[in-house]
Amino acid sequence: MIMLTNDDGINADGLAALREAFAAATKTAQGPLSGQKIVVVAPDSERSACGHSLTWLVPLHVDDVSFPHSDVPGVAVTGTPVDCVKLAVRMLSPRKIDLVVAGVNRGPNLGTDIFYSGTVSGAIEAAILGVPAIAVSLGALESPDYTAAARFAAYLAGEVLARGLPAGTLLNVNVPAMPAEEMAGVAVTRLGVHRWEDTYVKRQDPRGRTYYWLTGHALDEREAPGTDVQALRDNLISVTPIHLDLTAHDFLPQLESWGLSDWGGAHAKV
Repeated sequence: MIMLTNDDGINADGLAALREAFAAATKTAQGPLSGQKIVVVAPDSERSACGHSLTWLVPLHVDDVSFPHSDVPGVAVTGTPVDCVKLAVRMLSPRKIDLVVAGVNRGPNLGTDIFYSGTVSGAIEAAILGVPAIAVSLGALESPDYTAAARFAAYLAGEVLARGLPAGTLLNVNVPAMPAEEMAGVAVTRLGVHRWEDTYVKRQDPRGRTYYWLTGHALDEREAPGTDVQALRDNLISVTPIHLDLTAHDFLPQLESWGLSDWGGAHAKV
């Protein structure tokens, strides 16, 4: 079974395109996608930029959802993408989930964006739970056409099901906002640095209380070749393998030389 989710909400156009592409692929494709069951488990409303947040102070509610002209079942969850994945894997799915695909996100998730993205976090949670996962985003916020991104996601899903992914690894995909025939190809990339010019708008609510509203824009900077940021600027589909291990392994020997393990005894009393 393949689970689809997102952070833009269960009624988002990007998720609809993904659902349609996978429904078509499972009926027509040969190989591991053929005959796969599809289920959508997604937030009941938009949860963009929620990161890896998890709901535990309040209960989660779920509602079955039917989609027009589709036999793919849906479940709306009053939580985050991480909640959706955990709930589906642990409780909701009547059969083993073989793959989680999150997207298609409205707007790119490049470089350091992955720490904020609910879409990528849904895929990360799947990897934590031992389920192969793909996060897919479109490099456009205005007038997005998700068709090519959704079709590439279905193609890539077949490859993942056939070849597998290393434990604790997911694929983060960013697709240029253009017709497939105009794209420059596909690049296997590493994470870059996607910097934003963040600002806060300061206002007052009707009761005179000050509030701040985050806004800003992405900086149009050149990145090193081989990064996801630069690949998207070069009209390439970027496919970046992400691993759960965030340890700075190169720094470990230097950190060990600090002698932190000697702290204790008299040091602890100071």
